[in-house]
Amino acid sequence: MTDTVAELVARGKALSPQERTELVELLRETLDEPMDVGVEEAWRLELRSRVAAYERGEATLYDADEGIAEATRLTR
Repeated sequence: MTDTVAELVARGKALSPQERTELVELLRETLDEPMDVGVEEAWRLELRSRVAAYERGEATLYDADEGIAEATRLTR
């Protein structure tokens, strides 16, 4: 940890809980990179396609708990 970061941490600890929460949220926002417009549009089209498949009765739906269990199984 650099001296600058250590100093900022020390100063941050002196803030109220509400101020620390606000600071964390503001810092977190700086890490979010804007989504690529092409990627965003591709997701929008995919979502429309999936909704249309669902409405036509062509989609296979899974219970959320089953999906999470399967994802967990696959990552082990």
